[in-house]
Amino acid sequence: MGMAKILVGLSGGVDSSVAAALLLEQGHEVVGAYMKNWINADAVPGDCPWEDDVEDAHAVAKQLGIEFRVVDLIDQYQDRIVDYLLEGYRSGITPNPDVYCNREMKFGVFLDYALSQGFEYVATGHYARKRERADGSCDILRGSDTNKDQSYFLSLMEQNQAKHALFPCGELLKPEVRQAAERFELPTAQKKDSQGICFIGNVKMSDFLRHYVPDKPGNIVDTQGQRLGRHQGLHLYTLGQRKGHGVASPRDGVAYVVVGKQIERNELVLGYNEADTPGLFATDCVVGTVSWVNQAVTSKRKIEAQPRYRAKSEACWVTPREDGKLDLKFIRQQRALTPGQICAFYENGVLLGGGVFESVES
Repeated sequence: MGMAKILVGLSGGVDSSVAAALLLEQGHEVVGAYMKNWINADAVPGDCPWEDDVEDAHAVAKQLGIEFRVVDLIDQYQDRIVDYLLEGYRSGITPNPDVYCNREMKFGVFLDYALSQGFEYVATGHYARKRERADGSCDILRGSDTNKDQSYFLSLMEQNQAKHALFPCGELLKPEVRQAAERFELPTAQKKDSQGICFIGNVKMSDFLRHYVPDKPGNIVDTQGQRLGRHQGLHLYTLGQRKGHGVASPRDGVAYVVVGKQIERNELVLGYNEADTPGLFATDCVVGTVSWVNQAVTSKRKIEAQPRYRAKSEACWVTPREDGKLDLKFIRQQRALTPGQICAFYENGVLLGGGVFESVES
């Protein structure tokens, strides 16, 4: 890649700050932009530090001597992400806003904006790597830092998005990124990593949901259908959840966990945290909303699947179906595979693509 015109998504964090600094050092024409996705206009309880993030992003641009813009994407974010999120929770599934944010916003609306403004690439602070193939197509690979690898969050990206994406931090380890931030004297060098959901800062997801999705109380039952208590709404619980359901375990040393949701009856199902508990472990599932980064998997084959961000990738057989979905069969049983969550597919560290768990058979 020769000298290029690059728009860097400056989030106000250390990773994107270093991404901009590295590209500038490499001789590229760099502009920084903060994506204004969500304003806490409805005053969801909690601390939403986006104003601080804009200031930090602006301070980084000033330090680097690059142009800085704030790009207002609030309306598109409401349409594409918030509505998807709330619709998912209202129907009882557990959606993943961060993966959709990358596909629909950072490398969707934001990339479209960048291209319309004459930029060739959008760069972010993701810990992932990109490699060009001889045929001109691009692969996305896991980041060099296995503890920080964020390629999972890019699993719904398509080839045209990958071609215009850059991940300058992907070759570095996190401590090296911190060192680079010190070397460039960036004001974000000591800033802690954010733990918030991609758009609502430090607001707890349960507080956000309570504000937007009305409580819908129902019964908590065991796997035999016996009533154990009451819940405030199925959307407030996730499969495999051990705490927060409010039911004490009747047996010492074995906790109750969420093993299912009976949507029609509005019942939350609890079972023991044991390998033979129905619904808790599964090998077979159906994945929809399938997307491939480069070449599609078109026939049955063995690959690796990562069922959630902090999980290990696991060997599985994947079989494409006529309706565009995939039948997935894990070699080993997996705990708490959750409809609505993202499954990322890999082969030898290369991100093949991803999809959304639709149904799970125990």
